[in-house]
Amino acid sequence: MEQIATVPELTISDHIVNDFSLTVATANGTGSQTSNLVLMHALFNMGIPVTGKNIFPSNIQGLPTWYSIRVSSEGFLARRELNEITVCMNPATAVEDMAIMQPDGYILHDSAIPVAVRRDDVTYIELPVKSLVAPFKVPTALRAYVSNQIYVGALAWLLELPMEEIHRALQQQLKGKDSAIQLNLEVAQAGFDHCSETYENLAPWRVEPMAGFNENRILIQGNTAAALGAVFGGVSLVSWYPITPSSSLAEAAADALPRYRLDPDTDKPTFAVIQAEDELAAIGMAIGAGWAGARGMTTTSGPGISLMAEFIGLAYFAEIPVVVWDVQRMGPSTGLPTRTSQGDILSAYTLSHGDTRHVVLFPSSPKECFEFGWRAHDLADQLQTPVLVLTDLDLGMNLWISEPLEYPDEPINRGKVLDAEQLDELAAEWGRYRDVDGDGIAYRTLPGTPSNWAAYFTRGTGHDEMSHYSEKPEVWEHNLQRVQRKLETARGLVPQPDIVRDSGERIGLISLGSNHPAVQEARVRLAETGIPTDYLRVRALPVNQTIRDFINDHEVTVVIENNADGQLHGILKLETDVPDHQLVSSRRCNGLALSARWITEQITTITQR
Repeated sequence: MEQIATVPELTISDHIVNDFSLTVATANGTGSQTSNLVLMHALFNMGIPVTGKNIFPSNIQGLPTWYSIRVSSEGFLARRELNEITVCMNPATAVEDMAIMQPDGYILHDSAIPVAVRRDDVTYIELPVKSLVAPFKVPTALRAYVSNQIYVGALAWLLELPMEEIHRALQQQLKGKDSAIQLNLEVAQAGFDHCSETYENLAPWRVEPMAGFNENRILIQGNTAAALGAVFGGVSLVSWYPITPSSSLAEAAADALPRYRLDPDTDKPTFAVIQAEDELAAIGMAIGAGWAGARGMTTTSGPGISLMAEFIGLAYFAEIPVVVWDVQRMGPSTGLPTRTSQGDILSAYTLSHGDTRHVVLFPSSPKECFEFGWRAHDLADQLQTPVLVLTDLDLGMNLWISEPLEYPDEPINRGKVLDAEQLDELAAEWGRYRDVDGDGIAYRTLPGTPSNWAAYFTRGTGHDEMSHYSEKPEVWEHNLQRVQRKLETARGLVPQPDIVRDSGERIGLISLGSNHPAVQEARVRLAETGIPTDYLRVRALPVNQTIRDFINDHEVTVVIENNADGQLHGILKLETDVPDHQLVSSRRCNGLALSARWITEQITTITQR
C-alpha cells in the first residue's frame, strides 16, 4: 500500500459521517454531467440530504466547468465556500482548484495532470485514467464521457459509498440502456479497485444511509417544477425565445403538455408551444393569448425582460392577463449568462415606462415554483394584469430535494369575466374599464361571447370607462388611479410573507427566493454564537402590512439579497419609509449563490456596530 501523506490512523468514532463538500472540476463538453448526477442520485437514494450546483461556461466546448456537491446530515442545502474534497480532471484549472482546498482535504486527480505545488496539508490520490479505461472497448467518441466514471468509483472508495448504489443510480440515469449501464459500472469499478489496491483509505469522511429527510421527497429542478405548475394551472400557450437559464422551463412545458393536455375525444392538442423569432414576438403572442381568453405564458431572462418592456406596459394599461417567468442571470448587458443573480427585482417591479408597478412572485423552492406556476395565472386573470415570476439560475437549473408537488387545492380562478346572460342584463351599463366594486378591477368579456354587448376596443392609449378614446386630463387621471388601485387589491391576493420566526429579537432578517437555504443555515450558526434572529421571507410584491410590521418591530432589519444594488432593500425603503439605521442592506453579487458563511459574517459585523 502507498500512503501519499502522513495522516493519523482513524477509528470509526473519528469518522465524519454525511457532512462534507466536494467539487468536481472538468471541461465543458466532456460528459461529466452523467457522472455527477450518478453521484447525486446515489447519495439521495441512501436518504442523505444532498444538493448539487453546476457552474458551467456560457460559450464554447472545452472551457472549465465545476460541479459542487454538498452533503449535510443536518439538512443544510446551501452552497459552501470551501471543499474538503476536490476532483481535478481539468489541467487548465488544476493549479487554482488545488490551491483553494481546505487544509487536511483530499485531492483526487488524473495522473496526467501534474501537481504544480504539493501541499503538505493535503492528501493526493492519483488516478491513471487513460490506462484504467484502456482495457474497455469504448468508442473513441465516447471515451472522454465514460472516463469520468473513474472518479465516480474513486469517490465511492473514498467515502465508502456502496457500488450497488452507483449501479442503481446508473440505471436511473441511463434508463433501459443496459450495455451503457454495464460499461459505465465496470469503468467505475476500475476506479474503485485501483484506489483500494493502491492506497490505504485514511480519509475521515464517510457516507451512511439515513432515514427521515429524503423520505417521500424527490430530486427536481426549479424550471421543471415551474413548467408542471403552469401545465396544471391551465396554460394554453407557451411562447419563448431560447435564452439561458430559462430555456429548460419552456422545454419542460413542451415535454409535459402532450402528456396531460390532449383532447380526450379527438386526441388533439389543446395547447400550443411556439419558439418565436425573438423575445418581442414571444411576449406579443402570450399577450394575444391572454386577450383571447386563453392562458398565455413566456419564459425569459434579464435581456429578454428588457426587450419585453413596451409590450408589458401595453398589457398593464390595456389590462390583459399574461405570465412571464424571469429566470435571472448575471447582468448588466450579456454579463455572465450562466451565473446566478437576483438583479432584475427592481426592473421587473417597474417594467415599462410611465407609472407602472407589477405583481412579482419570488418562489424559493421547486415546490413553490410549482405552486406559483399555477397561482400566477390565477392572479393574472383576477387582476387582469401581467404577473412576473422571478427565480434564478441556481433554483431553476440545479437539482434540489423537494417535497412532493401538490395538485392545486382550489379550482382555476378566471376572475371577473361576464357571460352572455350577464351582458344582456347589464346592456349599456357595462363598460370595459369601469370599476363597480371599488377594487380597481373592471369586468371583461372574451372574444366570441354571443352577446351584442360583448365587443369593446382594447386600448393602450388614453380611454374612458367605456373604452372610448380620450385625452382629457380628468379622464386620464381617473383611469390611471383606478389601474393603480388594483395594486392595493393585489396586496391581499399575492402569496403572503413566510415568517420563519418572529419572537421579538433585536435583529430581523429579510430575504427572498433561492437565498432561503443559506439564510436558514446562517440563523443556526448565528444563534450558536449568541446572536438570535427573526426572519421573514418575501414571497411577492407589492409590499403589504405584514412586511411593514416586521420591520417596525425590530431595532435593525437586514435585507439579504444577491445583487449589487440592494434592489429589494430599495423597494422596501421606498414603500415603508423607515430610518436608514433601521433597515440595512446586505448584498453580494459575484455570480454564485449566497453562502451561510458570508451571511453569518455580515450579520455578525452589523451587530457589532
